[in-house]
Amino acid sequence: MIFRQTELAGVWVIELERFEDQRGFFARSFCREEFEKHELEPRLEQCNISFNHRRATLRGLHYQAPPHQEDKLVRCTMGSVWDVAVDLRGDSPTYKRWVGETLSAENRRMLFIPKGFAHGFITLEDASEVFYQMSEPYRPESAQAFPFDDPAFAIAWPEEPLVISTEDRSHPPFEG
Repeated sequence: MIFRQTELAGVWVIELERFEDQRGFFARSFCREEFEKHELEPRLEQCNISFNHRRATLRGLHYQAPPHQEDKLVRCTMGSVWDVAVDLRGDSPTYKRWVGETLSAENRRMLFIPKGFAHGFITLEDASEVFYQMSEPYRPESAQAFPFDDPAFAIAWPEEPLVISTEDRSHPPFEG
């Protein structure tokens, strides 16, 4: 695996290191030792799949509050998405900054998002599927979110959302 640090400490783009032959290729998509070597949490407690029918479907910005904060390893297994991580760590020099990365079935990139970050994405194609590996199980009592267009973050989404849940439209703005 090839790890590329983003400008936000703790957020990594992970690319497959492919070993190709006449059959196709083989690659590791997870290795506890590699994650530990990069000081990333390798614990896996839950996996989730999000299937999205239409292009410009937006999900986020979601996170779990303490004591159930979670690390996420996010990969797009069908179609493509623009994936975003927002730094909510009050003591971080990149507090309230965000990073976005295109994840697709074609590029097979993954985004590692550590505890203390909100996460969201917008689909770039119809029939896009996202696979999440989580370090903590989902706890409804810790689920928190902000509007995707919250001015506190000023995220430059690549397109205007066409599909967004009623719940994601109703989150209170960030206060911090």
